[in-house]
Amino acid sequence: MITVYADLESLSRAAAALVVTQANLAVAARGRFSLALAGGNTPRRTYELLAQAPFLDQAPWDRMHVFWGDERCVPLDDPRSNARMAREAWLDQAPIPQNQVHPLNCAPAPAAAARQYEARLREFFAGQPPRLDLVLLGLGNDGHTASLFPATPVLEEKRGWVAEVYLAEPDLPRVTLTAPLINQAAVVAFLVAGRSKAGVLREVRHGPRDPRRLPAQLIQPQNGDLLWLADREAAGLAPPEVP
Repeated sequence: MITVYADLESLSRAAAALVVTQANLAVAARGRFSLALAGGNTPRRTYELLAQAPFLDQAPWDRMHVFWGDERCVPLDDPRSNARMAREAWLDQAPIPQNQVHPLNCAPAPAAAARQYEARLREFFAGQPPRLDLVLLGLGNDGHTASLFPATPVLEEKRGWVAEVYLAEPDLPRVTLTAPLINQAAVVAFLVAGRSKAGVLREVRHGPRDPRRLPAQLIQPQNGDLLWLADREAAGLAPPEVP
């Protein structure tokens, strides 16, 4: 399902409301809420709104567990760090217990960090299905999401939950949740904004299936909901049936 918003601000408010709604539903049903965060520029405003009223006062943050969909392998205080962005925009202002915030620190050794993060997730789910309550994702101009980039080996992963990804350009390793894990989630929500995303959004949703070229096409929740939240500019080339 796709919902189109007038601009990034209204999209971000809708995304913040989605986080709050899913948090309350999950806590009522299971006593806790698990969220995987997206990096990049688009979700920053969502995180800033979650740090403010009314959203800050509406959710059971003490029952929230925060994970990351992917991370660049830089120190956690590096400006390129997804964890730093989310912390500055939201998490440092939110009453979430620190032991329930799980940054993906892959700077020292990406392969080892991937194994450790998967072990942390397996401990969190403790033998239960690895069903995150909500996964937020972005969409790159090249069709990537999280750090699932075109023509990279991680796209062939069938069993592992977390993997190292190496991109020759830029020369920077990353660690990412895999499509098999993301597709176990109860709700997956893409946040897509800006005119530059219009073409790739159309291709991913309505073009021929080619996940080696457009990895976002791999995201198809098995028993969950897939939501697309786009601003008007990103939806500019979408088919007429999009509201």
